[in-house]
Amino acid sequence: MRLIIAYIQPEKLSDVKQSLYAAGVYKLSVTNALGCGQQMGYHETYRGVDIEVNLLKKVRLEIALNEAFVQPTIDAIIAGARTGKIGDGKILVLPLERCVRIRTGEEGSAAIG
Repeated sequence: MRLIIAYIQPEKLSDVKQSLYAAGVYKLSVTNALGCGQQMGYHETYRGVDIEVNLLKKVRLEIALNEAFVQPTIDAIIAGARTGKIGDGKILVLPLERCVRIRTGEEGSAAIG
């Protein structure tokens, strides 16, 4: 079992969801996030005051998967999120020790579905 955490541009969320659905991945959690990487933010003028914005809006996806779905999910996220520019995002793949479905008490791969 694996946990995939992906940070993507907010405007690419719809494209990524469509790619995931096409790959047979339907279960995910989506959270709004702030962060910066190589983009390092930008400068903006608000009411005559120069403001440095260095935490940019991102979307965080969390997807718990069985091993067979890991590579297709990574490929789907890349296909939906890639623009070829700095700031496309990151995909993190972590081992998932334990998963329990609250409703039924199922554990492991059966709980992920």
